[in-house]
Amino acid sequence: MEQIIKINTNERGEVNVSARELYRALEVRKSYRFNQWFETNAKQLIEDEDYRCVDITTQQNQYGGIKTIQDYTLTVDAAKQIAMMSGTEKGKQVRMYFIEVEKQWNSPELMLSRSLQYANSKLIGYESQIAEMTPKVEMHDVFIEKGQAIGIREASKELNVKQNDLIDNLMNNGYVYRTKGHNGKLQPIKKYVPKYFILKSASVNGVEFTPQMLITPQGREYFYKKFYAPDQIEMTL
Repeated sequence: MEQIIKINTNERGEVNVSARELYRALEVRKSYRFNQWFETNAKQLIEDEDYRCVDITTQQNQYGGIKTIQDYTLTVDAAKQIAMMSGTEKGKQVRMYFIEVEKQWNSPELMLSRSLQYANSKLIGYESQIAEMTPKVEMHDVFIEKGQAIGIREASKELNVKQNDLIDNLMNNGYVYRTKGHNGKLQPIKKYVPKYFILKSASVNGVEFTPQMLITPQGREYFYKKFYAPDQIEMTL
């Protein structure tokens, strides 16, 4: 089938036609200016349903000057209606062209092709999401594999962050505090024990020392998401 006028497809897979190209195809340029022609025909149409206003660029002269002009995207039904309203032999030809285009567009082969393209675009979107989530899932697996509570130094290495940065985040957000004295020890706030922290008692020659604070696997995952990956989806251990 000879292409009388270019048929476009938008991001939703809908076909449309340029009003300016339709204007040229109907060969009414000698009788009407484009703006006058479209204003007359648009009286029978509904904006944002049958047509939409768009800006296009065109070459202004042979020296490469660019000019922005107004155009309209028409649905094929609206374009058929305008072609029929022209009342000319050319209008009949253009209308029959649109009817044939619709037949082909709605053929089982093209409908299947569009469905496959849509499914493929969805698949690409899902693959992109999976790729984005993979590092976060891997970090989650690291916490599970460790399976035990570890100290601040080991936790910061596991999270790949600076030890002081992790300590500052825990203290500033009210999860831990430092005991008084020159060598104050980090201790957890009681309500976060034993979910996020546990305390390991230590003694030497019967002398009890301040228990060592360890961070549980669940605590490490929680703090990783809270401080370093706040957009991560919730995971249940």
